[in-house]
Amino acid sequence: MRRGPVTRFLGEHPIGTVFVTPYVVFLAAVFAYPLGFAVYMSFHDYFFTAPGAVVDRPFVGFENYVTVLSDPAVRRAFANVLVFLVINVPLTVVLSLGLSTALNSAIRWRTFFRVSYYVPYVTASVAVVGVWLFLFNSNGLVNSILGPLAPDPSWLVNSKLAMPTIAVYVTWKQLGFFILLYLAALQNVSKDLYEAASMDGAGRWRSFLNVTVPGVRPATTLVVLVATVTGANLFTEPYLLTGGGGPDGASASPVLIMYQRGIEQGNPDVGSAIGVLLVIGVLIIALIERRFVGRED
Repeated sequence: MRRGPVTRFLGEHPIGTVFVTPYVVFLAAVFAYPLGFAVYMSFHDYFFTAPGAVVDRPFVGFENYVTVLSDPAVRRAFANVLVFLVINVPLTVVLSLGLSTALNSAIRWRTFFRVSYYVPYVTASVAVVGVWLFLFNSNGLVNSILGPLAPDPSWLVNSKLAMPTIAVYVTWKQLGFFILLYLAALQNVSKDLYEAASMDGAGRWRSFLNVTVPGVRPATTLVVLVATVTGANLFTEPYLLTGGGGPDGASASPVLIMYQRGIEQGNPDVGSAIGVLLVIGVLIIALIERRFVGRED
């Protein structure tokens, strides 16, 4: 059977191509073009000019990357975000899977708890940050409860505790979204598997390990990848909670440094180089996670 020109261009299912085209255009306009332009800027002596001005922006090779990699603040920002991911990603997986499993069972006030966990995720960060500043400042509620056990300096002005505190905050704020992902995945785990495990003498904990955890493995892979990507793009939380990456850069993130170098200091070429390195780093981490988290036993 001969294929017509429309079928050859749009494929066997042209309606699918039509539906996916707007999203492809969106990806190209919002992600592909900015990324490509960032790569271009990172290899040139690029600077902001007045609209319509024609200036020479010479090719400088890897000069911007050398500048970035030789900057101690940038290296510390990448180390900070690694600390953040080491805390945030496992904590997100464990808490969201455990809570979603509990919320999926027949408990009282189940709907209330589901909504309660989701509220922080949809609440504006500025409003929630105000609450955490009240809780974790030097005279805050947390230090009042801990008394002599409270850290000195306090949480958000402590160079060793600032980033872990931010990691816990982000985990708490985004937990509702990941709980919903796991709740959706739990609906696809057959109840027959739990009944078979129960007949074999498995208790709740062994059923959780041998049925629930393997059953939601695809969702776990998604949660790990999404948490990694969103965590690597950390900006709002250190900017608001620690006044822009304090103390002394202990909570600065690559995106925050990219904003400071590229926008505040007027060096978009250096900021673009930071962004390109961040994209490469996230891709490497995501591939490693996909290799180990997503593999089948």
